[in-house]
Amino acid sequence: MLLDAISGDVTARLQAAIDRASAARIQLTLGPGIHETRGLTLRSGTDLHLAEGAILKPAGDYDAYAQTRVDIIAEASDRAMLIAKRADNVSISGAGVIEAPGAAFITGELADMGTHVPARLRPRVLVFDGCSGIRLSGITIRQSPMWTLHLAGCRDVIISGVTIDNDRRMPNTDGIVIDSCSGVEIRGAAIATADDGIVLKTSRRPSGAVLGPCRDVRVLDCHIESRSCALKIGTESHADFTDIAFRDCVIVRSNRALGLFSRDGGEISRVAFQRISVECAETPDGFWGSGEAITVTALDRVAGRPAGLVRDLLFEDISGVMEGAINLVAEHQGGIADVVLRRVRLAQYPGRLGTGTRYDLRPTRFDLAPPAGAEGRANAYVKDAAGRVIGLVPYPGGMPALYASGATRLELESVEFERPSPLPSGWNARAMEISETEPQN
Repeated sequence: MLLDAISGDVTARLQAAIDRASAARIQLTLGPGIHETRGLTLRSGTDLHLAEGAILKPAGDYDAYAQTRVDIIAEASDRAMLIAKRADNVSISGAGVIEAPGAAFITGELADMGTHVPARLRPRVLVFDGCSGIRLSGITIRQSPMWTLHLAGCRDVIISGVTIDNDRRMPNTDGIVIDSCSGVEIRGAAIATADDGIVLKTSRRPSGAVLGPCRDVRVLDCHIESRSCALKIGTESHADFTDIAFRDCVIVRSNRALGLFSRDGGEISRVAFQRISVECAETPDGFWGSGEAITVTALDRVAGRPAGLVRDLLFEDISGVMEGAINLVAEHQGGIADVVLRRVRLAQYPGRLGTGTRYDLRPTRFDLAPPAGAEGRANAYVKDAAGRVIGLVPYPGGMPALYASGATRLELESVEFERPSPLPSGWNARAMEISETEPQN
């Protein structure tokens, strides 16, 4: 079934076509041209193809998505431009583009951080909730105002050859969010965004119910640019993560490259990062991290709910450059355990900002009550009485290339760091600083 582009709002026409095509189990193709729409719902059996030259153009108005609400809140967002709930065998493919209205949700500029101030209420682009048999291939998504692809409680998911190109100054524009899913493969994605590139979470619904574990996920041959963390697990970690692999990826122009963040009680185990090149640069204090090739942290942030154990990690054949350090930091001794770093070869250079000389424990328990006016950067703007960002801690003895505190059973094999000589001010003479002292926070 072919749907040609016509002028004006085509929501009703397009939704009716989706319903007919999905019921008949036939492909619906959007022809070249602009298809302006409000919120759309994808049914079981939807096979939506965006032909080359087709532009699906969602409206730049939060109220346009009153009929496509979602149960999982992200920041303050409870809506998405396209949704699928408890649907099976849904496919979106083609060389066409989803042109999201990110610019419509900018309310100002934050000059010292180099970011936009986003509107409090912003829709995600595409949310799959409780679905199975999801196939996304070839499409391009641009200028998301919030999380771009969010898959929650889904199984049997393949995402291949997808391109995401977001404004590098728009907070919370995560590329792909895999939330409490199983049986997921992401291959050949090209993502450039201001927030996390590909991130795995285990969230709660507003009722408090935990979505479930995240397991059997493969991320392969992806190219990521991120002003946050390129490949990440956490921080939402209410259930376990296990059997996760990131392989053969290229990370460029990013703040952090590889990150695992345990905060909410779920355990993280059997995770491998292999054959990954990284390029990590410093950023202002308002961004989490600063030039870190690898960050693993396990910290309690809710009283009575200790962070889950992080164990059985492999970092193998990791190469590239960083302006920060590798950090393995647990609040309690043994909170991170059984970590192998094998053939890790990194050049460490001084950045222009000097922000890499402290390690970053954010998010902390203080971030649960952020100050007013911190939309989009709430986790970064909690400061103490002296005006310092809480969670940024000076390295004891200066910045090393690898810092470990509270981690046990580390195995280092062919771990090499190229560092400048003489060392810059504020750097540790020891390339590796491994301590059993509990971190400050």
